[in-house]
Amino acid sequence: MVRNPGRVTRFVVMAMLQAARAETLGVPHDGALSWGLNRAIFYAAAKQGFREAPLHAGDEGTGTAAPAPERFRLGDDEAFRDPRATTMTFTIGGEDQTVERFEQQVASRFGTKDHFRAAWDEAMRIVGACDRSTLESRRGFYEEVYRPRRDELSDAWTQRYSPVPKKR
Repeated sequence: MVRNPGRVTRFVVMAMLQAARAETLGVPHDGALSWGLNRAIFYAAAKQGFREAPLHAGDEGTGTAAPAPERFRLGDDEAFRDPRATTMTFTIGGEDQTVERFEQQVASRFGTKDHFRAAWDEAMRIVGACDRSTLESRRGFYEEVYRPRRDELSDAWTQRYSPVPKKR
């Protein structure tokens, strides 16, 4: 794990809770991590306004088009899967959200694997306490699981697992 502790942002909280949601609803662990990062990127892009997606490397001028991403539904939510990936991997903006990207952009904020694991276990407990209909609803998940906890988890996880050095 890259040791890149820093503030655990709302983006990180969204990725963690979405990944826990996906795993709770039956998505394999690595696919759940991909889903979590994908949904965090989606919501961040929606907040800032979407931009045109770049082409996949090698798509232009090769004479062969990349296969179209496949729609995947999780309850009433959906994302695109990369049909070329050997494991369940979600894609947005022409980029795959791999386990390695999740580790770089999310898990590394916790500093150590043990700290990440403790936060992951907490995310799984939070999501596991919710009824299935809430988890299968995009709006229900956002309104009842993520939004009421986002700042509390951001602050608590930053303080417990990734203390930001104090400025002098």
